Amino acid sequence: MMDSTLKGTIHRQREAIARTLHEPIAQTAAACVAAWSDRGQLNDVLMDCCRHIPSCGALFVVDRAGRQISDTISAAGAEPADFGRDRSTRPYMREAVPAWGFLLSDAYVGLVSHRPSLTALHVVRRDWELLGYVGATFNLKDLPVTAKLYEDLPHWLQIKGDPSIRNTVLLQTRVESPIDQNLDQVLSVIEELLVDRGMFQGVVHFSSSRATVWTVDDPFRYRILDHEALSDPDICLVYPSRAYSAEAVIPQASISPILNALKELRLMDDTFYLRSASLNLFNGMISLTFSCDGTHYMRYDEFLDKNLTFWVGSATA
Repeated sequence: MMDSTLKGTIHRQREAIARTLHEPIAQTAAACVAAWSDRGQLNDVLMDCCRHIPSCGALFVVDRAGRQISDTISAAGAEPADFGRDRSTRPYMREAVPAWGFLLSDAYVGLVSHRPSLTALHVVRRDWELLGYVGATFNLKDLPVTAKLYEDLPHWLQIKGDPSIRNTVLLQTRVESPIDQNLDQVLSVIEELLVDRGMFQGVVHFSSSRATVWTVDDPFRYRILDHEALSDPDICLVYPSRAYSAEAVIPQASISPILNALKELRLMDDTFYLRSASLNLFNGMISLTFSCDGTHYMRYDEFLDKNLTFWVGSATA
């Protein structure tokens, strides 16, 4: 289920787009009334109006049944092949147009562009008679984003994994990995990277003996450290010394307890055990993926409140 905060951000962004598009598309619909019975005149109206609709990819007119009665007009010109096209089955034609006559459709994947798109529809009326609709299509990438980037709610989220793995979990046994053989030193190296070397996000793959790390000095690229690198404290010399960020949600004092708890979960049982874990200092979240392929996301403080008894019971949930 989509997070309510994310839904709210989407709603605010759609409202902002609708406010921008409503008036120029309403003016286009009004201009179509006098030209309704003439394809050429409709094309001329659309060609003129297309320039005044921000980010518009294409304009078209359909009758009440959804049959296109104009060419498709874009900045590149007219596309006559679309005349007579039945658009009645397209997603935007299946949505109910509100009483005020303007609809901003839900996003969909375009048939031609194969990109996320949406269509704005406005009714065309002569007096009280419904003639049809003006449609304006947009690629989402061309529309301005005005809403503030949403923030994940810091709540516990559990996601069930692959059923084929869950159904056979009792048949598997943890095999000691190279990281397991030197786990204390590996976790000490990871702590150094997190606390003093600018690492702000990392994924520790216990079962495959590697870690993927992101640093504040190069946040758009990740590095992969194998078990040999993670077992050698000299790897810390590769990363410049950095003060622990004041913007980190996870307190510096909590890093060691978090890593110790990950060790306990890795070794807690031969059947139900931790396969991988990640943490991000700036959003304060921990993720845990167990041998049953179930994954948990939770705040660091909630994670530290749990004990092994809790996880032995929930790893199979």
